[in-house]
Amino acid sequence: MKKLLALVLSALVITSLLVGCGSPEAKKADVKVVTTIFPIYDWVREVAKDDADINLDLLLDNGVDLHSYQPSAKDIVTISECDVFIYVGGESDKWVDDTLKQSNNKDMIVLDLMDILGEKAKEEEVKEGMQEDEHEHKEGEEEHEYDEHVWLSLKNSSLFVDKIAEALGKVDTQHAADFTANADAYKGKLDALDKQYQDAVDKASVKTLLFGDRFPFRYLTDDYKLDYYAAFVGCSAETEASFETITFLSDKVDELGLKAIMQIETSDGSIAKTVRDNTKAKDQTILTLDSLQSVTTERVENGETYLSIMTSNLDILRQALL
Repeated sequence: MKKLLALVLSALVITSLLVGCGSPEAKKADVKVVTTIFPIYDWVREVAKDDADINLDLLLDNGVDLHSYQPSAKDIVTISECDVFIYVGGESDKWVDDTLKQSNNKDMIVLDLMDILGEKAKEEEVKEGMQEDEHEHKEGEEEHEYDEHVWLSLKNSSLFVDKIAEALGKVDTQHAADFTANADAYKGKLDALDKQYQDAVDKASVKTLLFGDRFPFRYLTDDYKLDYYAAFVGCSAETEASFETITFLSDKVDELGLKAIMQIETSDGSIAKTVRDNTKAKDQTILTLDSLQSVTTERVENGETYLSIMTSNLDILRQALL
């Protein structure tokens, strides 16, 4: 009996070891994906869906603006150990190069949205009446800065979603077909919303937006052939508008007969109100478009998504174009 019991226990131990080791095909991927901003985070959620193998992190989750973010030591460790890292690229993400050099995972897949966009990326545009940042350039040096707010184009978003599905499929091959199917379904929703935007613009009596604020929406306005005026470029660090800028914008509101003055979600509203106070009518509505640059964990937990915020932006846009 003792010998029989010993044989049974030995068999159980060997079986458990075999199950524990398993074949490569039987292992779960446990893929670590790190994203910088909320739109990318939400796209990954949509592509991965219910795949429990995907562990997803959002770095900018406490309302910090993309342009002022610097990674903490914890963030750097998180990035260094991940399998897929997805970020915007551009001037605000210069810190990424040094961080990736410290990576422990030499097989990490890195997606740079600006790089994916390639020649479709737009240089920052200093529009008539816009207040320029005071940059110090060396004599004879020409500096080209690109508009980083590429996620505010629904058309761009479809391209990025495809690349995300491709990247996830490489690190979790078992679910690659699911990722592709999820991406295709999600792109259908992006395309439907894109058509709603186009329809709203086609029916609008006004084709110009005026921002008493920074202007991160160039990709969106270019998609639908809208004109715009603003106090600052989208990546500007300026917070105080000059007398000349305020006067120009107020006069432009009067000239175009605009009924709305725009601002972005992080604004304190002071510039937009000053522009309104210097118009003839002084009764324009101040409307806020969300640039999705500083979506907090609380908003995510409350169920907000890229599509829900962009749909809300469409409702605001319809009011602005009356």
